[in-house]
Amino acid sequence: MKQATNNIMMIEPVLFNYNSETAVNNYYQNNDLSLNHKEIQQKAHNEFSEFVSLLRSKGVNVLVFKDTIDPHTPDSIFPNNWISLHQNGEVFLFPMFAENRRPERRLDIISKLKNNFNVTKINSLTHYENQNIFLEGTGSMILDRVNKICYAARSFRTNEIVLEDFCSQIKYELVVFSAFQDANNERLQIYHTNVMMCVANSYAIICLDSIDSSTERLSVVNSLNKTNKEIIEISEPQANQFAGNMLQVTGDQDYLVMSKTAYDSLNKSQIKQITSFNEIIYADLDIIEKCGGGSARCMMAEIFLPLKDD
Repeated sequence: MKQATNNIMMIEPVLFNYNSETAVNNYYQNNDLSLNHKEIQQKAHNEFSEFVSLLRSKGVNVLVFKDTIDPHTPDSIFPNNWISLHQNGEVFLFPMFAENRRPERRLDIISKLKNNFNVTKINSLTHYENQNIFLEGTGSMILDRVNKICYAARSFRTNEIVLEDFCSQIKYELVVFSAFQDANNERLQIYHTNVMMCVANSYAIICLDSIDSSTERLSVVNSLNKTNKEIIEISEPQANQFAGNMLQVTGDQDYLVMSKTAYDSLNKSQIKQITSFNEIIYADLDIIEKCGGGSARCMMAEIFLPLKDD
């Protein structure tokens, strides 16, 4: 089992925009832009296309599926929240907090993936939406696939009941904690774990300062040490610049993928640490980050499904 994959699924936006339903607990979103809806979509589409081109130029196999106009799903550019695709051929569908994000779950996409990949089972956790509890895929969870560990920061979008169900089904150990950010003059829970943590083959990037409980912080550190991950710390201001929202992928070599915003926030020492393991590649995702409140990692749903034999 590998931590990084060569196969990535991405969703091309057609009506990307600020989503007021998600903004209630995603404090990274910003609606204060002097652009109309058409201009935001055009800029986001340009950023998306250049990002896909960058990944493909590095040998990453990017499968692009186009979003739908109807139903309108303004956050469809972030598919990692509704689906995860695993090496044993299993697919998981996740319960989503925002009602206007739930139509992002598209069985037609899974059907198309079956042309190239083996899908043995589709596991749906979406019934938890009826209980008003949620788990938003690999936004809510950081999966150490080699060591079968799930790291997750509790939040309104990351519920422990659903977490335990998922980990039981996939047979992963759960390391759960609470992570916080300063927002609205309060100390509030970070909505998605993947804005403050990234696990790669040999290292982990993490904002330990956001884990206010010293006991929980130690638990996370001990787990990372036990699995021989070098810890690369980022600060809370860096996490606010999406420096935790990164993903290791495999192309012609391993790369750590991030946004230009995230890269520009890193100091020379952090860059040196990361590049001692693999090269960094980054894309300008400014409009997507400001309007959508998500960054590079959120845009990539990893495909670990086994390839069909030729």
